[in-house]
Amino acid sequence: MADLTVTEATDGLGLPLAMGDCILSAQAPGTAWLIAPYPGRRAACSAALAPLGLSFPAPGQGLAGQGLAAGGRRIVWAGRDQAFLFGAAPPEGLAEHAALTDQSDGWAGLRLQGPDAEAVLARLVPLDLRIGAFPEDHVARSLLGHMPLLIQRTGPETFALMTYRSMAGSAVQEIGHALKAVAARRRLG
Repeated sequence: MADLTVTEATDGLGLPLAMGDCILSAQAPGTAWLIAPYPGRRAACSAALAPLGLSFPAPGQGLAGQGLAAGGRRIVWAGRDQAFLFGAAPPEGLAEHAALTDQSDGWAGLRLQGPDAEAVLARLVPLDLRIGAFPEDHVARSLLGHMPLLIQRTGPETFALMTYRSMAGSAVQEIGHALKAVAARRRLG
């Protein structure tokens, strides 16, 4: 009989990784539900999410739950007519207005924090991630090198990064190379 053990996508990848002025660490997404509203039902989805202190996000937006019941729940835009609900199960009645899929085991979460986070990501992500162009709570679907990426600025010097679980090792390796290069450049300059 096989002994199956549940592991996080980032287990065994040498995290946290600190170089220069940045730290790359694991950020387990926890429960992750993809919500795709049926045509014309975005407003109904927002109403169904209201008991969680959330609403369906606008493109490029991430929202944290509001109120005493929020408890770390958040919803993040994930593409055209799609959002991820983290930290909670979909509320009753949401399935009437949207297709729901549990994607908790399919994604790897990382956190990049530090004064050089923008410089590190500039080497890998084809977006302008400076705070003026990509403010706090802004979300984008992009690439990390060759890998699909969902990126959110969660603080002035902090980014939440999500890629497919199967690409977690490659993502950590690519970010590690960029961390090393930026740290070396700082030492020289």
